[in-house]
Amino acid sequence: MKRTQPFVSEAVLIEKLSHRDQQAFHWLYDQYSPALFGVIRKNVHDEEQERDLIQDSFIKIWNNLDGYDASKGRLFTWLLNIARNTAIDSLRAAKASSRPNPANAIPTDADNVFIVDSQHQTDPLNIEHIGMKEVVGQLRPERKMLIDLVYFSGYTHEEAAEVLNLPLGTVKTRIRSALQELKQYFSR
Repeated sequence: MKRTQPFVSEAVLIEKLSHRDQQAFHWLYDQYSPALFGVIRKNVHDEEQERDLIQDSFIKIWNNLDGYDASKGRLFTWLLNIARNTAIDSLRAAKASSRPNPANAIPTDADNVFIVDSQHQTDPLNIEHIGMKEVVGQLRPERKMLIDLVYFSGYTHEEAAEVLNLPLGTVKTRIRSALQELKQYFSR
C-alpha cells in the first residue's frame, strides 16, 4: 500500500538515516522506489526479478548507509547507482551461469589443450564449418585455451584469468599474441 507521506528533503533523510531511523527509511522508499524501479526495469525485463532486485537494492542501501558520502554526490544519484549495479550484477550472474563450465572441458591429445564443448555454442555461426577450430588449433596451447574460452565460450578476459588462475595482464598479452598470429595466418 502506497504511503502518502510528504516529500522529505535529502538533508533530512540523510540526517535521520545516519541514526538508522526506520521511519526515514520508509520515507526513502516511498520517495525513491519508483525511480529505482524504473532503472531496474530498463535493464531487466522480468517482473518477478524486477521486484526481487528492488528489494535487494534497498537491502544494500540499508546495509551500506555508512558508505554514502554527500561530498561525492547527491543521495538520489547514490541510490540510482546501487539499483543499476544490482540489476547489472544480476544479469551478469545469469549470463555466467549459462556458460559451459571449463572444468567439463575435454582434454585433447598430448599437448593437454582444452577444447570447450561446442554443443553449448550459442552463436549461430558454425565455426567448425569454416575451419576456425583447426586454425586456432595451430596456436600454442596456452593461447589456444584462452581463445577457446574468450571467443568461443564468451568469457570475459577477467573471467578467463580467474578460471585459469592467471594474472589479467598475462591473459590479455596471450590473447593479443594469439590474435596477431591468427591475423598473420589469414593474411597468407
